[in-house]
Amino acid sequence: MEMEREFEKQQLCWNAINVGDSSDDMEREDEGLECECHVETFSTSREQQQEDHRAKRSYHCPHCEEIFPFLSKLKIHLKIHTGEKPYSCSDCGKCFKTSTVLKLHQRTHTGEKPYYCSDCEKRFKTSTQLNVHQKTHTGEKPYVCSDCGKCFTTSTDLKVHQRTHTGEKPFFCPDCGTSFSQLSNLKSHERIHTGEKPYSCSDCGKCFKTSTVLTVHQRTHTGEKPYYCSDCVKCFTTSAKLKVHQRTHTGEKPYSCSDCGVSFSRLDTLKKHQHIHKGEKPFSCSACVKCFKTATELIVHQRTHTGEKPYVCSDCVKCFTTSTHLRVHQRTHTGEKPYYCSDCGTSFSQLSHLKSHERIHTGEKPYSCSACVKCFKTATELIVHQRTHTGEKPYVCSDCVKCFTTSTHLRVHQRTHTGEKPYYCSDCGTSFSQLSHLKSHERIHTGEKPYSCSACVKCFKTATGLKVHQRTHA
Repeated sequence: MEMEREFEKQQLCWNAINVGDSSDDMEREDEGLECECHVETFSTSREQQQEDHRAKRSYHCPHCEEIFPFLSKLKIHLKIHTGEKPYSCSDCGKCFKTSTVLKLHQRTHTGEKPYYCSDCEKRFKTSTQLNVHQKTHTGEKPYVCSDCGKCFTTSTDLKVHQRTHTGEKPFFCPDCGTSFSQLSNLKSHERIHTGEKPYSCSDCGKCFKTSTVLTVHQRTHTGEKPYYCSDCVKCFTTSAKLKVHQRTHTGEKPYSCSDCGVSFSRLDTLKKHQHIHKGEKPFSCSACVKCFKTATELIVHQRTHTGEKPYVCSDCVKCFTTSTHLRVHQRTHTGEKPYYCSDCGTSFSQLSHLKSHERIHTGEKPYSCSACVKCFKTATELIVHQRTHTGEKPYVCSDCVKCFTTSTHLRVHQRTHTGEKPYYCSDCGTSFSQLSHLKSHERIHTGEKPYSCSACVKCFKTATGLKVHQRTHA
């Protein structure tokens, strides 16, 4: 009788392998049914038999030699080799290997997030996502890199990190052969070839290649800046921007130029710098064929053709082509002058103005004209001067078609049409179209004569007055 019972158990085990996926598999296994797919020597002790079954009970994958404790797990695993995906989503038609993965996927359609964090009440689609998130509160990073000692919250993050040491890039693009260390990076890259932008902003309709770029973009609408600097409490939209900012406090410059050894805090700044050595200008304008070192410079330049000024001042509604120009302009409202001269203490709203000012003390004139060898303190002064040789007058008045060498001269000229006189004398209220005219006028009230003749020591209120006088000596 004992032998008959053992034979029945063997039959049950063989039958289990031929049965399709069902929850009964797991139930039988969990109930401790000793299914062993081998003819074994019967033991006289039932306890010994059970011990033998527990030790030997295992299911081998015939394709890759992986071993599983349960038949159901082996069956799921086999679908990796067969490519079988029998579970399809009724909403979008995507197919999956297991009903569990299908169930998780369906939550992207329903929006269901049944797992919530007790600390901050954020909700998640899976318990795994919740567990990973909770480590942000506990600070737990149980996965340690044996090469550099860095710690990670998940084994996946560790595995990806270890590829920075091994150089392994197991994911290949079938179109161009580029390899990647992460599957997500490959998927993003493939969209360059397909042009696909599946993530769209619900506020403005812009589309993006990745959900990460969409999330960052949405912060331009919400104003959210979740990354804080612990040194100065400045806020940033991305952790990458925060990391770059923190280098202003630490002084860290991890990117070095192999040609001249100059170091930079940002990789993109190094790349721009390297174009100086190569003379490379890879970005060309389709409208005027001008070439630029960076894509950013090209985009800014193209706005001179389109007239686009996307950055608006909230105080006076003036518009600007770059965020930098807007930031500098806003200092005219706030009065902020963050750049100080170490020699005389004068402060400036722009770094370029400080650098130009410092040359007053040093006497440095690093910009020389190739036509007449005159030297200048700034590149702008040199460019304006060179127009005296070329005759170029790129700034045109829309009212009378007169041309000017600088935008400042054009702006002053346009006041002859508009009648605008924005500079007022605080003593008598007289108004002027030019600041220089106001300054000359103010000397009537102060009696100041700053221009002296080197030949006879006579003094004059204006440089023009001095020049006229000097002709009497000639």
